Amino acid sequence: MLFHGLSAFPITPCDAAGGVDTGALSNLLKRIDAAGADSIGLLGSTGSYMYLSRAEKRRAIDTATECLGGRTPVIVGVGALRTDEAVALAHDAQDAGAQGLLLAPASYTPLGDDEVFEHFSAVATATSLPLCIYNNPGTTHFSISQTLLSRLSAIPNIAAVKNPALAAADITAAHQATVSAVPAGFAVGYSGDWLVADAILAGGAAWYSVVAGTLPEPAVKLMRAAQAGNRPEVARINGLFEPLWALFRELSSYRVVHAIANVLELSKFDPPRPILSLSQQDRLRVKAALEVLAAV
Repeated sequence: MLFHGLSAFPITPCDAAGGVDTGALSNLLKRIDAAGADSIGLLGSTGSYMYLSRAEKRRAIDTATECLGGRTPVIVGVGALRTDEAVALAHDAQDAGAQGLLLAPASYTPLGDDEVFEHFSAVATATSLPLCIYNNPGTTHFSISQTLLSRLSAIPNIAAVKNPALAAADITAAHQATVSAVPAGFAVGYSGDWLVADAILAGGAAWYSVVAGTLPEPAVKLMRAAQAGNRPEVARINGLFEPLWALFRELSSYRVVHAIANVLELSKFDPPRPILSLSQQDRLRVKAALEVLAAV
């Protein structure tokens, strides 16, 4: 059941040189643990995995496994441009005590289906950890088709997919088509915070959540309402989230959650350059959105 429920993806607080602030990271992880999330997605896109060295990634994983003590499972992003690097990161994750892996087909040169298949096969079979396919065409510029997903789902240890959620009108049919393309028990979950509630109501197994990494309590409440099929409560909570979702759509969730961490004094650091932090005017909009969420 690792790739089920709410998986919270925190930022990785880092200084300008990419050094992880393990104290700030621990505090974020403890908040998630206390709120009752089902897992933690460490070193995902929100966790700046492409901006960190292997050594700093290992420090982050060690910090997570030590401070959580196994209470909340840790899923580690191991994406890298080269297959051998991704394999090494998978070994690091297993050696540090992580419970699962998350892999995106990151590349500079555009990839074909066979290249992605071989890449995933090498990483998935390098350790005994279960692996989730990270289908994130918005950043990788590669979309995993149903045909490729069906091939990948037959690889040992590949147990789940993290797909981008679709609009409410499209998600039920898309989810059913995905489930039909993979073996029974294969976990089909979703990202894209402002659309995921409908994906869970449509039968999605997991919400891979950006916002839960910094605001775990309201995210847990939204997820539990969706899992229970409580549509009125989902609509109520989602409505309170909407000012924040609007900022996610306009400014990117990555920039906004770094600003949230600053506003809440959970991290003193900005995103890694060349990503610029939000303007003071936009930070005020973030603060206003957080005030609305207080009613959850």
